[in-house]
Amino acid sequence: ALPAAAFYLALAGRDVATERAFVMVAVSLGAVLVERRALSLRGLAIAALIVLGLRPETLLNPGFQMSFAAVLALVAVMGRLPPGWHRPKGIARIWMPVALLSLTSIVAGSATAPFAAAHFNRVAHYGLIANLAASPAMGGLVMPGAVILAVTGPLGLDQPAVWMIDYGSRWILWVSARIAALDGASSAVIAPPGVVVALVALGGLWLVLWQGRGRAVALLPLILAAGLWARAERPDLLVSDSGALLGLMTREGRALSKPTGDGFAAMVWLENDGDGRVQAQAHDPVTLPRHERVLRLRLGDTSIVQVTGKTSLAALQGCDGADILIANQIDPAPRPCLRFDARRLRETGALALWQTPEGLRIETVAERAGRRLWTQ
Repeated sequence: ALPAAAFYLALAGRDVATERAFVMVAVSLGAVLVERRALSLRGLAIAALIVLGLRPETLLNPGFQMSFAAVLALVAVMGRLPPGWHRPKGIARIWMPVALLSLTSIVAGSATAPFAAAHFNRVAHYGLIANLAASPAMGGLVMPGAVILAVTGPLGLDQPAVWMIDYGSRWILWVSARIAALDGASSAVIAPPGVVVALVALGGLWLVLWQGRGRAVALLPLILAAGLWARAERPDLLVSDSGALLGLMTREGRALSKPTGDGFAAMVWLENDGDGRVQAQAHDPVTLPRHERVLRLRLGDTSIVQVTGKTSLAALQGCDGADILIANQIDPAPRPCLRFDARRLRETGALALWQTPEGLRIETVAERAGRRLWTQ
């Protein structure tokens, strides 16, 4: 099994998700070889150390956080089930599979929900229903079909296995589409401060690893994380790395300076705001009026002007009385204000501007990312 997993790793490429899965499988198989439990807290810790040793940057990756959170929670909960739960007798053989499927869905979903909400700004409300409906197809058709295909494919007898995978996948996709289409299937949440994810991880680890009454201490970081998340604030103004799109926070939500273009940045901004609108809906030419490709606005005592296009930029006199100039073109002319043109934005990345009692605070992507091996 281990050589087969290694072959798949080489075939699929050493991306983070595949490498992480291979390490966890290798650790589990190694535990079986030395007559230990395939899934244990010790084995999970070894797998995490190996993954972080190979790719330390994955610590901040949502895939790493969610997968290890789910497995950690499942190992902890399954270890506390009564002896013999995996060998039901009598009528328990009928309801036990459904109960276990529900339990694993609830446990894994609860463990991954905070991380999914923090990274993707969405909370799914019907995940349990979707898992109960889709998991039998995955375990009964897709996965067995893949194994059969690996054996029979080279012999030209692949049709039954392909049929199993095809119809199993169709069912899973149908379930996901129907559940996602239900009213209230998901809701948007605001992006939390970075420390919230660390507090959730600390609370979860304490809850699982600590024994005795001290386990209740895990509630402290979890409550603190919830409080910080509830009070999370978003930047007053966002500027895309191209300099062509602005997003101003208003009482009604974020107003965008144009209905199309820089679509990925607009989507991420709205998601992080916990706003379910799309870019065209968030475009507000009244709040952000543009005249001859020049847009003017104020943040407190700071005046800002955005210019798009070479002609408009060349025609601009000085900074047009503004404190900050934003342009989507390279600007060779000397300006008496703080300038973010295309050249400088390539160095800084997108901008976030905050109004504070001390004045305007500007944060760049480059400052947030820092100088690390994986950001160079």
